[in-house]
Amino acid sequence: MAKILLVDDEPSILSVLSTLLKAEGHEVTPALGGAKGRELLSAAEFDLMISDIRMADMDGMQLLRVARKEQPQMAVIMITAYGSVETAVEAMKQGAFDYVTKPFKVDELLITVQRALEYSTAVKENVDLKAKLEARYRFENIVAESPAMRKVCEMIERVAHTDATVLIIGESGTGKELVAKAIHAHSKRKKNKFVPINCAALPEPLLESELFGHVKGAFTGATANKEGLFEVASGGTLLLDEIGSMPLSIQGKLLRALQEKEIRRVGGTETIAVDVRVLAATNTPLEKLIEEGKFREDLYYRLSVIPIEIAPLRQRPEDIMPLVYHMLRQEVGEGKPLPEIERDAQLVLERYGWPGNVRELENAIRHAVTFAKGNRITKDDLPAKIVSAVDLSAVGSGTPVQDFRGTSLKAFLRAKEKEYLMQVLQKMGGDKEKAAKALNISLATLYRKLPEPEK
Repeated sequence: MAKILLVDDEPSILSVLSTLLKAEGHEVTPALGGAKGRELLSAAEFDLMISDIRMADMDGMQLLRVARKEQPQMAVIMITAYGSVETAVEAMKQGAFDYVTKPFKVDELLITVQRALEYSTAVKENVDLKAKLEARYRFENIVAESPAMRKVCEMIERVAHTDATVLIIGESGTGKELVAKAIHAHSKRKKNKFVPINCAALPEPLLESELFGHVKGAFTGATANKEGLFEVASGGTLLLDEIGSMPLSIQGKLLRALQEKEIRRVGGTETIAVDVRVLAATNTPLEKLIEEGKFREDLYYRLSVIPIEIAPLRQRPEDIMPLVYHMLRQEVGEGKPLPEIERDAQLVLERYGWPGNVRELENAIRHAVTFAKGNRITKDDLPAKIVSAVDLSAVGSGTPVQDFRGTSLKAFLRAKEKEYLMQVLQKMGGDKEKAAKALNISLATLYRKLPEPEK
């Protein structure tokens, strides 16, 4: 049932149209004249407005302009006894969905109303989808379609405004530095520096000097005093990436810096107060390193005040295609059409295990854009090792987007949802309880969303 506003200055027309549309199950609000129509547009929301063009107090073209401003998502049908091309063109230019001429045929009018309502629904769904997409990308380049990544975004929102130490855990390539940057960008320290350092990339003496600085003459080649990154990042955020690779000898100094909020340069005797928020990241479980005697337990508890775990890409397949389109947009630039992805290429992207996670996916998309011919990406444009790892013969072809032309957005999204549900169910060996858990929905919801079994 749709809410329809009828506007005409002839009571007989209002009566006939009201009776006709109410018989179709719609909620109809009649307005005698354009002025009354304008008043009702400001007072309530409608899915459709049907208005005469020629009215004494306020003509339909004036009312159409008001409707576009007051309710831009509402469809508008204009009625005129003067069905000239000029009038129709002008109405369409002003934003009318369609027009009908007097005397109109009932079937023609009802078909036009149905098409206009489908259009209005699609516009509203598109606005909702756009809002969801904006929310999905609300943390710079973080795509959060999956429940796991939405949880990460929620954690970022909660911890960003604090000064708590955060330990970011995840496999290589999952985007740990991206999460750290998002925390900094949404914190009260965002106007100051974000300084990352890879603890695995530097030998012990150089790492200590990089972190804490050194004084002149502290070692061979130390010809002048040097600030460490704790000082460089003063007032901002310091990310200690691959913290599990930090030598034990430096871990003790790091612990003191976190506890006392002061450091001492290599070879120096004076302590220097520092105001730095420390974030740490690791792709190795620190608990395992503690058991092996390679990491201090007291430092672990100091660093993991708030742990954030990023799931590997293979555990959140619903993030893959949103990431692909986001990466394509970065590659081709704003304002340019995105390449079309052929179905086989999409299947490869969705079914590959991505051991290198988001970083590997990003490299694959760059490869595809480089080798794509025209504005279409095929599976042959993807890296050969990725294509060879996916057996397309064992995968259903799914439903191409082209097959949905002429259907509503709601019908398309419903079909894609069912397709994805069946994919997850297949991965879980047909176990509906496991599938529901993986989808983060109730078992009852899964049964309701699954396609009806064939009889």
